[in-house]
Amino acid sequence: MSRLASDTAMVLAAGLGKRMRPLTATQPKPLVRVAGKPLIDHALDRLAEAGVARAVVNVHYLADALIAHLQDRKAPQVTISDERAQLLETGGGLIRAADLLPDPFFCVNSDNIWLDGPYDVFRQLSEAWDPAAMDALLLLVSHTGARNFRGKGDFHMAPTGRLIRRRSGRVAPFVFTGIQLVSKRLLRDAPDGPFSTNVLWDRAIEEGRLYGHAFSGEWFEVGDPRAIAPTEAALAGV
Repeated sequence: MSRLASDTAMVLAAGLGKRMRPLTATQPKPLVRVAGKPLIDHALDRLAEAGVARAVVNVHYLADALIAHLQDRKAPQVTISDERAQLLETGGGLIRAADLLPDPFFCVNSDNIWLDGPYDVFRQLSEAWDPAAMDALLLLVSHTGARNFRGKGDFHMAPTGRLIRRRSGRVAPFVFTGIQLVSKRLLRDAPDGPFSTNVLWDRAIEEGRLYGHAFSGEWFEVGDPRAIAPTEAALAGV
């Protein structure tokens, strides 16, 4: 069995969950239940199964409820990155938590649900990781493997794995799953305050250091209430 590239994951859980309203009127999106358990537990359980020992979870909206839910969790061991004073978006959240993260680290959106192919996603990313060449390695899925997804895609991927963005008005073959392996080099010279990880990705693309890895399983976008029932139906059939 190959070794994981990191024992720690950043779990992004601080968003406002606006697309999931009205379910997020009284609870943070990571606590919305799908197939019998909160969304964040789907992600944390998969991290634990893969052997990732630590998770750094950022919190903002209705943070007390999320912290209370996580406080007794044993695996992975959870550390809170508190953004209650200011929502920092995805990039700012990584910078706020940087001192809690090793190099490299996994990063996972807290609303991710997926079914692995032959190997778990964290092992796949670890085996494909090349720290000399990469600032970040994004797990991507084709449109056929992206359940509930209705967009035009995010990236084109060269045979080497290097990524470029979808051009306006066109379709790209790969969708970002919300799962990545990140070098702390990506975080250097970052802006202050709230900003999107896209800012850091764009610089990595310009430097030829943003890479992708094609996922062979199925990934479920659970961005709004309409996606819950078909996701539960698909999972029930496994």
